[in-house]
Amino acid sequence: MKLSVTTLDATAAGEVELKDDIFGLEPRADILHRMVRYQMLKRMAGTHHTQDRSEVTVTGKKMYRQKGTGGARHGDKSVPQWRGGGKAFGPKPRSHAVGLPKKVRALALRHALSTKAKAGDIVVLDKAAVDGGKTRELRDRLAKLSLDNALFIDGAELEIGFARAARNLPNIDVLPVQGINVYDILRRKKLVLTKAAVEALEARFAGTKAEAR
Repeated sequence: MKLSVTTLDATAAGEVELKDDIFGLEPRADILHRMVRYQMLKRMAGTHHTQDRSEVTVTGKKMYRQKGTGGARHGDKSVPQWRGGGKAFGPKPRSHAVGLPKKVRALALRHALSTKAKAGDIVVLDKAAVDGGKTRELRDRLAKLSLDNALFIDGAELEIGFARAARNLPNIDVLPVQGINVYDILRRKKLVLTKAAVEALEARFAGTKAEAR
């Protein structure tokens, strides 16, 4: 698959060949769903906590005498049936993360890239760099490219000026190539890859294949 390379000034900068085994797969919604669910559960804090009867602060004195009241026998005000008592079977801090094989995660990323490629929502940039790091300047340049909702993926290191300029733009995300993930790809309309990002992705998946062998 061949795509035209453009610059931030909306001028042509040649072509790039995208490998079909990365960008040309038939997207599978089930794999993408599993990966997004994996990411969402992994990012949950899991810090919810309720106090059980051993943690609430109440008196330890017996409420009333054992016999002669005509009611049930109670000895501790920390039990769940009383107001101010502990919560029975309440949530405790835990990890919500689920397991997903490494090969499935790698496959999900390729399917996410293929989804964008099939929809024609991939843009290849010569490089993501601006002088001065001014948000207004970058906003005007992106308007020429009709990029108002996009994820930018650069090489291993982000250009500081570009990252600073994009920081205040709504619906614009910027990540180094090692931070690319399925959820962020799918949540933005356009996927913008620099030439360095394309090369890094191809090298990454070439390494994955070598490990598989």
